[in-house]
Amino acid sequence: MGGSQSKQQTSFTEKVIERLRAMELERELQMSEKEYVYVEGNTEKISYKEDVSISAAEKWEKQLLEDPKNLLALAALSSNSAASILSSRSTTIGDTQNFNTKIELEGSPVTNQRSSGRCWLFATTNVFRVSMMRRYRLKDFELSQAYLFFWDKLEKANYFLENIISTADEPLDGRLLQALLASPVGDGGQWDMAANLVQKYGLVPQTLYPDSYNAMNSRTMDSLITTKLREDALRLRKLVCSTNSDTKSSIGAVKEKMLQEIHLILTLMLGPPPSPSKEFTWEYYDRDGVFHSHNCTPIDFAAQLSDARTVRACGGTDVHKLFSLVNDPRNEYGSLLSVYRLGNVIGGRPITYVNVDMTTMKKACIAMIQRGIPVFFGSDVGKYSDSTKGIMDPDLFNYELAFNLRLGLTKTERLQTGESAMTHAMVLTGVHIIDGNPVRWRVENSWSATAGTDGYFVMSDKWMDEFVYQAVVDPTFVNKEVKEILGQDPKLLPLWDPMGALA
Repeated sequence: MGGSQSKQQTSFTEKVIERLRAMELERELQMSEKEYVYVEGNTEKISYKEDVSISAAEKWEKQLLEDPKNLLALAALSSNSAASILSSRSTTIGDTQNFNTKIELEGSPVTNQRSSGRCWLFATTNVFRVSMMRRYRLKDFELSQAYLFFWDKLEKANYFLENIISTADEPLDGRLLQALLASPVGDGGQWDMAANLVQKYGLVPQTLYPDSYNAMNSRTMDSLITTKLREDALRLRKLVCSTNSDTKSSIGAVKEKMLQEIHLILTLMLGPPPSPSKEFTWEYYDRDGVFHSHNCTPIDFAAQLSDARTVRACGGTDVHKLFSLVNDPRNEYGSLLSVYRLGNVIGGRPITYVNVDMTTMKKACIAMIQRGIPVFFGSDVGKYSDSTKGIMDPDLFNYELAFNLRLGLTKTERLQTGESAMTHAMVLTGVHIIDGNPVRWRVENSWSATAGTDGYFVMSDKWMDEFVYQAVVDPTFVNKEVKEILGQDPKLLPLWDPMGALA
């Protein structure tokens, strides 16, 4: 039912695209047949105006509606989504789910972060679970994302309050305080933040701490905690700035009570999590259907990722030792970057990025995939992508065809103008290589099996160049010079920098 309507819509869209392209070719032919000669003094002079001229707008409208191509574009775009009208058929056909280099064990099932911003936790656990699946010979397995989510919220609340205390002498309306207050406990995060959580709290199987409603739909919980922390921030600033010694001495107790209230909200909305130091019992069937029962603490369970058995099963890779490469062309390659006051666990691993060119990053990613290890990466997923088709490609939409304009910002310029940032974390599991060069990449997303092709996307190598900013890799897959960058003093980027965006 509804099939005929769908076919009619598809036919209409294709005809519109064909006609637009035909008219564009006609226009180009007409333009090439004309010869333009610039004659000094004949150029129309237009006086500078600060405001928008109504008469000019009317003139522009008259001119554009005299062009049949624009009339056709108006009819098509005013009644349909731009994506459906301007999508490139050839690009869609070319971006196929065929790869000559692919991880044998990708991890199953495809995960679903639902209406939450937990992509970084899903990407992290999707990397870690492959090691666990090899160790325990599992067919299907998920680590609990909600477990890390719970402790991340509590740690972020503490991190925020500590920042408020240490910046009490900063103006409340200054850029730093406003950046801190903007999102005290947002859902997003970074690889180093996930590593901090796993180091302190460990990991548990998803069956032992599954998603609650508020883990899957986090907006209300986040809003409640954010409002509470903003109130707490104002109170803490007054206490710190007080000249009364008794008042100042109460700061520790006051902050502890504030954290307890955040813990209450989290516990009631996410459910009490397993204790990091108490044993759980995990019952499972291996891929041969044999039943097993395993007793372990979350901390010990996570530590198994680095033991000899697991590392051997992963071809020598210890996932606890992975680190972040970034491609930020605004800053010097071969430098170490960090972000001021960005983190979650006080005293934990800082956010660090080794800034390299894309060739270095791609080589390390390919080596990871060849070893069978998935690659956590950060990108700007909303640019030139189609979540239904599961395609990310700069050539996917032809805006020039409809609007007679060409968008030409470079990667550097997009970062400089706020046009782009890391907005989403996913996992690389395959790459198609021709003549030694990558052509397209296979991407495991966390938007359920209904997105893309059974949950997997295709990313063109050109899209990777333009919109991928981070890849987390094994240090054995970069040269000595790159590894030594980790020993540098990092360049501190401001909290509001695009590299501080939390995927």
